[in-house]
Amino acid sequence: MTQATEDTEDTEEFSLPRSRQANERLHALIPGGAHTYAKGDDQYPENLAPVISHGRGAHVWDVDGNRYIEYGSGLRSVSLGHAHPRVLEAVRREIDRGGNFVRPSIVEVEAAERFLATVPTAEMVKFAKNGSDVTTAAVRLARAVTGRPRVAVCGDHPFFSVDDWFIGTTPMSAGIPAATTELTVAFPYGDLAATEELLTRYRDEVACLILEPAGHTEPPPGYLAGLRELADRQGCVLVFDEMITGLRWSEAGAQGLYGVVPDLSTFGKALGNGFAVSALAGRRELMEWGGLRHSGDRVFLLSTTHGAETHALAAASAVQTTYAEEGITARLHALGERLAAGVREAAAAMGVGDHLVVRGRASNLVFATLDEHGRPSQEYRTLFLRRLLAGGVLAPSFVVSSALDDDDIDRTVEVVAQACAVYRKALDAADPTPWLAGRPVRPVFRRLV
Repeated sequence: MTQATEDTEDTEEFSLPRSRQANERLHALIPGGAHTYAKGDDQYPENLAPVISHGRGAHVWDVDGNRYIEYGSGLRSVSLGHAHPRVLEAVRREIDRGGNFVRPSIVEVEAAERFLATVPTAEMVKFAKNGSDVTTAAVRLARAVTGRPRVAVCGDHPFFSVDDWFIGTTPMSAGIPAATTELTVAFPYGDLAATEELLTRYRDEVACLILEPAGHTEPPPGYLAGLRELADRQGCVLVFDEMITGLRWSEAGAQGLYGVVPDLSTFGKALGNGFAVSALAGRRELMEWGGLRHSGDRVFLLSTTHGAETHALAAASAVQTTYAEEGITARLHALGERLAAGVREAAAAMGVGDHLVVRGRASNLVFATLDEHGRPSQEYRTLFLRRLLAGGVLAPSFVVSSALDDDDIDRTVEVVAQACAVYRKALDAADPTPWLAGRPVRPVFRRLV
């Protein structure tokens, strides 16, 4: 793999000509050039957005033939590494038996039993394909159960659903009626008093509180338990979005780690190791509203043609078994701790320890790039990503998979050190522009292209 050099005067820059051509083809046929905005080429330095050919374990190859150590695999979904043999074996077995039938497959009940054994705080589960499917189902169910119209979302978390009830609150709200958006209100993470004030202001109007139970910081002591008590007192449904925390925090997610039981919870991402599967889980009393064994109005909870494809459910069961038998969550934490320590040491050695900042739980690390004034900077992020790519590291985050080994971590830290040397030069110049070679990367949620 050709590596770019560190000085702005050098003429030989790392380039991806075939990926660049493939990106043009993608944009010609697919709005945004990708099926997930977070995978868009605007998230990468100009002309340096690799188009992937294939992956195995913790490595991926682009169409130009370059190999990368990959982090944040599949937007955190591939936590066991690409083409994991145990998962593929389960998937192949079911594909050979047929994938979708006119009646439920026995695989559906087996997958439900496996899930509820993994997440014993839930009593029933329903599977779907995407995280948005199940978070929106949770909101619909909460509204039906409580008879209330409003949804309270934690404003400190960036994403809950592609559906109108949430996207209308973001800068990308075009096409969503204001009347829909007005029914979604926000509360700050970690602040029980502010949340109680919100619920008092909209007394008897809020159907549910929905939040990621943990993020880049640990929950303040007593916070989740206090939120549980507040939801009970105010008569609203408590929903934990465990898309990221599920399996990565503990096999049973954040609710299993912190010991606070939500009414409903949603899982996805790591659940299928890249195969499309998500889950809505919760108390039987609530979940049965979407079933056939109650006397009230029917709730259209979830009904998806492909939600119970046998191969995806088999993948989910294999993932959960692998986590339990091989101690995957502990391994993710150990790898993340090794990586975080190495990156912090490299950044400090190059004098940029206050500017390249590693944050989050060890199993879910992200990094912030700060300018000479300590402010978040897309320009410095661009500089940093360029150097990582040139060194063979594809890292929109530092979220680890269990397929990484010590050599991968050591090589990553070495490349980070090289990137930090350039970062230091840009800070000294108080201007990263000469090191960008194009426009800076951009946030996903922005009003204008």
